[in-house]
Amino acid sequence: MSNETIISVSRENRIFRPSAEFQRQANLGNQATYKKLYAESVNNPERFWRTQALKELVWRKPFRDVLKWSPPHAKWFAGGKLNVAENCLDRHMGTARENKAAIIFEGEPGDVRTITYRQLLFHVNRLAHVFENLGIVAGDRVAIYLPMVPEAIIAMLACARIGAVHTVVFGGFSAEALKDRINDCKARLVITADGGWRRGKVVELKATVDKALEGAPSVQTVLVLRRCKNAVHMHNGRDVWWHEAWEGAPNRHEAKAFDSEHPLYILYTSGSTGKPKGVLHTSAGYLLGAKLSAYYVFDLKENDRYFCTADIGWVTGHSYVVYGLLSNGATVFIYEGAPNQPEPDRLWRMIDRHGITILYTAPTAIRAFMRWGDNYVLRHRLDSLRLLGSVGEPINPEAWMWYYTLIGKKRCPIVDTWWQTETGSIMITPLPGVTPLKPGSGTLPFFGAAPKIVDDEGREVPRNTGGKLVITKPWPSMLRTLWGDDARFRKAYWSPLLGNGDCYITGDGARQDKDGYFWIVGRIDDVLNVSGHRIGTAEIESALVSHHAVAEAAAVGKPDDLKGQSLVVFVTLKAGLQPCDKLKEELRAHVGKEIGPIAKPDQIRFTAALPKTRSGKIMRRILKEIAAGGEVKGDTTTLEDFSVVTSLIANEE
Repeated sequence: MSNETIISVSRENRIFRPSAEFQRQANLGNQATYKKLYAESVNNPERFWRTQALKELVWRKPFRDVLKWSPPHAKWFAGGKLNVAENCLDRHMGTARENKAAIIFEGEPGDVRTITYRQLLFHVNRLAHVFENLGIVAGDRVAIYLPMVPEAIIAMLACARIGAVHTVVFGGFSAEALKDRINDCKARLVITADGGWRRGKVVELKATVDKALEGAPSVQTVLVLRRCKNAVHMHNGRDVWWHEAWEGAPNRHEAKAFDSEHPLYILYTSGSTGKPKGVLHTSAGYLLGAKLSAYYVFDLKENDRYFCTADIGWVTGHSYVVYGLLSNGATVFIYEGAPNQPEPDRLWRMIDRHGITILYTAPTAIRAFMRWGDNYVLRHRLDSLRLLGSVGEPINPEAWMWYYTLIGKKRCPIVDTWWQTETGSIMITPLPGVTPLKPGSGTLPFFGAAPKIVDDEGREVPRNTGGKLVITKPWPSMLRTLWGDDARFRKAYWSPLLGNGDCYITGDGARQDKDGYFWIVGRIDDVLNVSGHRIGTAEIESALVSHHAVAEAAAVGKPDDLKGQSLVVFVTLKAGLQPCDKLKEELRAHVGKEIGPIAKPDQIRFTAALPKTRSGKIMRRILKEIAAGGEVKGDTTTLEDFSVVTSLIANEE
C-alpha cells in the first residue's frame, strides 16, 4: 500500500477504562459477554441473527431462511413479513411507553412540542390515509424535502406504513440537486414546507421545490407543510396543504405487512462519477441492525432523552433519530436550527433545559464548539448527560479530549462510531461500560461486522500498517444495490480480492493497533468529507464546468482543523478570459446554486493547465499535495508536462 494512498495516523497511548458505576448498569455488562456474542455473530451468524430477529422484531409472518447470499446480493430473513412502522409505533401500544414522549422538538425560534408514542401513531396513521387518498401505493417513491421538524419523521414512518419508498433530501441542497434525485427514483410525491428556520432566516424550501419540478415530470403531487408562514405559490391541481389534507383523515390505519426485503428507502450519496448514488435499504435486516446497535451502543434506558444533531437528510438521521431509536421506544430530541443561533451556547442551553442524557454529534461540530470558546460551555451545568457519541468522520484526539473533559466532565463514555450510508448501521464502535477507550479510535467491531485491513492485492496487512478497510462477511443492514444501477453497485463496492467478489470495499483507509483497535484515517477515493458531508469531487467539477467561463476543473480536499477537509478547486478558464477575484466569487456562488451551500469551494486557484498523465487523467494526488502546501512526492514520470506542476507550486497562494 503506497504512502500516497493511506497515511497511518499518530499513535495514541492514553486509555480510559469504564467506571465501575457505569459498568454496573451497562446493557451489555462486560467484555466477556461482548467477546462471546461477537464470536457467535461472525462464526455462527445464522444462529446469532435468527435469535436476534425473533427477539427484537415483531413479525407478521415468520421467516424461513436467515440469509440467502449470492455475492454481492443478500436476502436476509427470506419469506418473513413485517411492517417497519408497526415495529416503531404499534408495538408500544398497550405498554407503559404509549404515553411516553417519542419526540421532543425545539424550533430555532424557541417553539417546543412534545409528541407521545400514541400521538405519533395517530399522526402517522392520518398521513398514511392522506398518501392513499393521493393514490400512493406500495413501491411508489416519495421525496421528502423538509426542515428538521417532527413532520419529517411522521412522513418517513407513514411511507413505511403503506410500503412507499422514501428518499429524504437534505434541505440545504439546491433545486438542481433535488431535481436529479427526484428524477433518478421517479418520485410521484414530494413533501416539503413553505420554509424552515436557519440562523434567524427563512430557508424557502417550497420555492426550491417549484424550481426543481420544472424538470421533474414524474411528480404528480406536492404536499406542503406550513412551518414559517412565508408566502408561497400553490400550483392548482398539484400542490396540497398538509394541514388541509390531514384534517379529515382517521386516526386508525391498518399497517400492511411487507416482505423482509421490501425496499424501505433510497438515500443518495455523492459518487465519484458526478451522478449521485441511490443507496437502497430494505426492511427487516436494516431495522434489526439499527435497533440492536442503538440499544447497545447508546446503552438505552427507559428514562433517557437522546439528542442526535444530524439532519434527517443524512443516514444518521434515518438510523439513529428515527428507526433505531423509535423501535427501542426511546425519547428522541430534535432541533431545527443552527447550533449558534442566537448564541454559540444554543446546544448546551437545550441540553440543560430538556434534561438530555445522550448526545450524538460530529467531530466537525465539536471542533466548531472548541473554536467558539470554553466560556459558552461553562455557563451551563450539563449534569444530565451520561453518554457522548461521535459520528461522521474520524475524531482527532484533541477534539476527543475536549469533548470528554469539558462536555462529559470526565464521567461520560464516548462512543466513537464508524459506519456509512451503505452499511446502514454502526460497524465499529466502543460499547459503553465495556470497552476501554482510546481517543481517536473507533475501537472494535460491532456484532456481525467482520472488518479487515488489506493492501492493494487483498492481503491482510500487519498491525499498525495503513491499508484499505474491507468487510468480509454480509451483515443484515447492508445496502442491497444502487437504485436502477446494479452494475455500478458491483463496481463501486465489491472486490474479488478476497474471494469471489464477496468483499465489501468501504473506500476508507485504516489501521489496526496492537490491541486490535481500528483507527480510521479517512477516504481513499474521490469523495471528500467536508464538515461531515460526503461530497463527490466529480459533482463539484461538473458544476464548475457548467459555468460559461470554465474550461476544466479539479477538486481536492485539504486538511482543515475545523471542517475535517476544506475544498480546494483548480480551475482552467476558457481562452481569452482573465482570472480575477470577482470571477472567484461568481464560481463559488455558481457551485452553491448547482449543488448547495455546503459544496462551495473554500479556495479557488486559477491555473493555465492541470497536471495530467499522457492518457489525459488528472493527477489529483499531486493537486492534493500542492493544496496542502507540501512538496510533490512519489512517481511523476507519467506526467505529460512537469512544468505544469512547477508553475502551480510557484503560484501557491
